[in-house]
Amino acid sequence: MGFKCGIVGMPNVGKSTLFNALIQSVAAETANYPFCTIDPNIGEISVPDLRLQKLAEISKSAQSIPARLTFVDIAGLVRGASSGEGLGNKFLAHIREVDAIIYVLRCFDDDEITHTEGRVEPAEDADIVETELMLADLESLEKRCSALEKKVKANDKEAKSTLALINKALDLLRDGKPASEAELSAEEEGPWQRLQLLTSKPVLYVCNVDEDSAITGNVYTDQIKNRSTLKRANYLIISAKIEAELALLEEAERKDFLEAIGLQEPGLNRLIRSGYKLLGLITFFTVGPKEARAWTVVSGTKAPQAAGAIHTDFEKGFIRAEIIKYEDYVNKIGEAACKEQGRMRLEGKDYMIKDGDIVHFRFAN
Repeated sequence: MGFKCGIVGMPNVGKSTLFNALIQSVAAETANYPFCTIDPNIGEISVPDLRLQKLAEISKSAQSIPARLTFVDIAGLVRGASSGEGLGNKFLAHIREVDAIIYVLRCFDDDEITHTEGRVEPAEDADIVETELMLADLESLEKRCSALEKKVKANDKEAKSTLALINKALDLLRDGKPASEAELSAEEEGPWQRLQLLTSKPVLYVCNVDEDSAITGNVYTDQIKNRSTLKRANYLIISAKIEAELALLEEAERKDFLEAIGLQEPGLNRLIRSGYKLLGLITFFTVGPKEARAWTVVSGTKAPQAAGAIHTDFEKGFIRAEIIKYEDYVNKIGEAACKEQGRMRLEGKDYMIKDGDIVHFRFAN
């Protein structure tokens, strides 16, 4: 099961620099001109989780395999992208394929780096990107209405319910609001997601600041803090320049570098965890002598479907799940002690996996 976060923003705001740091490479070309990135760069990133290391130590696992999250670096959007400006339609199609959107916003001054609008106003940049996404959604939905209306006249019940959802989205978009502000019933959630609206995807704002503002932020990040409150979204302050420098250092040198500038951990760790949270994901673990491994599922996933994340046969033949809480596993020092002290539970097909569960699935071949 793959989960993708799309990195979007206007040209020259630091998207590709941030992406390069994420994958600790220079896979994404960077340059001081718009549309340097034309095709999306894709990188699978390990999710930092100290719990996995601890479990591997206790179980003496030969290797540890972290959960993974996919980041997609999408080329810069400009005003008019929804009508094709700057190859906008191609870029918008790439955004449609991701599960969540990370807005990278320029929150630094630098006369040597061109801004397509000729100024530094991150809140306005966010407005431009969001407006283009709304216009793209509006055009997409209006094109679908005619065919659906014909089916409704022919008493097609599915078309009727789909058209009702589309009209709900259109009402918001025509009022200048993203589709994410729609109030939906539980029954509407699934069909709504199938509309694949750009503005219904969860959003995280990333403020790309200069090195001196990496800890405290600045007047530009204050704009985004206010915006995030209004939009009920989260935001992070990160210096892509610092992260790029960190990515080039050996592991042992990174701690000293971070301490010297007053940071406790790389900003990218916070970004990855925030992306994970943005997608509503949780981690469960399987532990053994060969490997300790982190697995990713959506919060609320039941045990058989979680088993299916490992192998489809596990879900088909699911019998039960043996569950140990992470805290119990660590405090009691391993599986055997947890069993002896009654800290292992047997759960059936209705059990919802919890973040941090250590699981052993029993299934019929």
